[in-house]
Amino acid sequence: MQSAASSTQAYIKQLPADRREAINRLRGEILKNIPSGFTQEMSYGMIGFVVPHTLYPAGYHCDPSLPLPFLSIASQKNFIAVYHMGIYSSKELLDWFVKEYPKHTKAKLDMGKSCIRFKKPELIPYELIGELAGKMSVQDWISTYQSVFRK
Repeated sequence: MQSAASSTQAYIKQLPADRREAINRLRGEILKNIPSGFTQEMSYGMIGFVVPHTLYPAGYHCDPSLPLPFLSIASQKNFIAVYHMGIYSSKELLDWFVKEYPKHTKAKLDMGKSCIRFKKPELIPYELIGELAGKMSVQDWISTYQSVFRK
């Protein structure tokens, strides 16, 4: 579900209370850990953390008018999602996350290529998501992105 909210505050305000608390907590952990250079904005109807055009003028290959996406969080119909492009593009980062995940929650890992799904907000490993957000610098992400997507 994409939101039409124009700001992160408006997005969070429209959520049910249990989802609002979880999204706020996820956002807080990400903001605390994400390396400098990434900016927060509404992206694809979700709260996104992107590489701005000032740092990567080429933008996103699917739509160069958009900044390069890195990480997003969203309240979907049946779950809360964290979308992390680094996990999708770096086997090393994916392997690290899969190994660390059971150390932080009892929930079974439910993920797709870049999407980590959480059906129960109380089982979200917030600190682990914060640590994941801090694993790649802007330059690391740009280099990975260019090697994987811009051939």
